[in-house]
Amino acid sequence: MTVVVLALASAALFGAMTVALRIGLRRADANVATVATMLSALAVGLVAFAARGGDLDGAWPFLLAGVLAPGASQILFTLSTREAGASRTSVVVGTAPLFAVAIALVALDETASAPLIVGALLIVGGGIALASERDRPGHLRPLGLLFALGATLLFAIRDNVVRALHGEATPETAAAATLVAGTLIALAWARRLPSGGDLRRLAPAGLCFGLSYVCLFEAYARGRVSVVSPLVATESLWGVGLAALVFGKTEGVGRRLALGALLVVAGGVLIGASLYRR
Repeated sequence: MTVVVLALASAALFGAMTVALRIGLRRADANVATVATMLSALAVGLVAFAARGGDLDGAWPFLLAGVLAPGASQILFTLSTREAGASRTSVVVGTAPLFAVAIALVALDETASAPLIVGALLIVGGGIALASERDRPGHLRPLGLLFALGATLLFAIRDNVVRALHGEATPETAAAATLVAGTLIALAWARRLPSGGDLRRLAPAGLCFGLSYVCLFEAYARGRVSVVSPLVATESLWGVGLAALVFGKTEGVGRRLALGALLVVAGGVLIGASLYRR
């Protein structure tokens, strides 16, 4: 049951990060915002790493994984949040289980079960319902959804790489290593450091992001991709709900968004229940 709690905590924190990032983007360039978010997240990862003794054994493979996510993925995610908004970016990213579970079944030889598959399909169905809505706010740009899809594919690959290598390093070492690589990629992309004001504005997003990553790696150290990834995908629910609460009508939360959120919750509950019965 610890796996479920960790995965859901990671999801809630990631949803909160999306909303905090959207707020920070009001007064920050997207590239600089990515760097500011990553620096705060890295600080969280390094604190967790130091608290566990600072063991560097097995860190280097996760440095390579961090180039994909959170490196390239966070750049795309920030661009998507700017172009499509917090709730719809969360929706597209919520389809990650479709890709992550498929990769896990083929590449990691994980065993499929009916509850896991149905739960994953419910979550993905929720993402489809949210993404297919007709009444979208005027600020939404379709390019943003493409950015989100690219980030989603990188998240899915990351999930399987992390699970395949989970025995090579402690969760804190793995999280810190990926965040180091992600920060370097973001810096190389932005080619400049954020100002003090940028760091303060994006600190809440970075804090949520760093804590989300620590919880995520702890979950993958204890559970399978086909269990953890769909549960983490409930960040769609958190992203939509928090965006509606914070931004109100500007996010255009309607019936399709509500339906998608319900499907996402149902999928997460089903997967969590199947794990508990084991």
